[in-house]
Amino acid sequence: MDNIFDKFHMEGQAAVVTGGAGLLGKEFCKTLAQAGAGVVVADLNAEAANAVAEELQKAGLKAIGLAVDVTDKESVHQMVLASIKEYGRLDVLVCSAAMDPKFDAQHAGEHSNTFEDYPLEAWRQALDVNLTGMFLCSQAAVIPMLKQDHGSIINICSTYGLVGPDQRIYIKPGQPQQYKPVFYSVTKSGVLGLTRYLATYYAGRNIRANALTPGGVYNNHDETFVQNYSSRTVLGRMAHKDEMSGALLFLASDASSYMTGSNLVVDGGWTAW
Repeated sequence: MDNIFDKFHMEGQAAVVTGGAGLLGKEFCKTLAQAGAGVVVADLNAEAANAVAEELQKAGLKAIGLAVDVTDKESVHQMVLASIKEYGRLDVLVCSAAMDPKFDAQHAGEHSNTFEDYPLEAWRQALDVNLTGMFLCSQAAVIPMLKQDHGSIINICSTYGLVGPDQRIYIKPGQPQQYKPVFYSVTKSGVLGLTRYLATYYAGRNIRANALTPGGVYNNHDETFVQNYSSRTVLGRMAHKDEMSGALLFLASDASSYMTGSNLVVDGGWTAW
């Protein structure tokens, strides 16, 4: 009798996770490594990437850390070569690196620009990271995937790629209004377009491309923000950082072998209202 859990095993496969030292990226690296894959923890912050890899290695898992600038074609090329050199292949690409304006205590007061005065340079930088970065990473990763006749690309989207931001949740009594910047919704919407393009372009080539859309993940946000955000979700709370991991493994593994060009939403019901 076949065992469904066997489809989630990833022994002998290799995965690259960009933004691998981030809040969710770190969880994605851990999940894929625990499933048996060799992982490349790719992050702009070399020290942080190596720290994540070392933590996984201490747990007996396969991982290497690597400094990567997703906006630089040569840096991305070296990232793919690192996976091939270390593991002999590349089966999974998780594009998690992105500029994502934070509203936790550490970033209080940073997002006061209205749409009318939003800086052009900030807009261009975000497009470069959030969309061009995914383009470059996918472009490089599909080369070994085509040779292997096997690959899964997972692009991390956001609820704000599906619906407009509710700017009311960023209001705090006695403080200037904060805004989720325009670039975030625009680039995350673009992620879905890129994902569908990749899925249909590689039809019949055994390369799948899907998006994963997380809801808001708690990361030491203040009580006002948590209450504002939670009131908008069906489940009445923010996500825990490990609550995207099951969906990520599903998309990466053969458990989702008949799924491509899709968007898996894990948002506590935010977009169901």
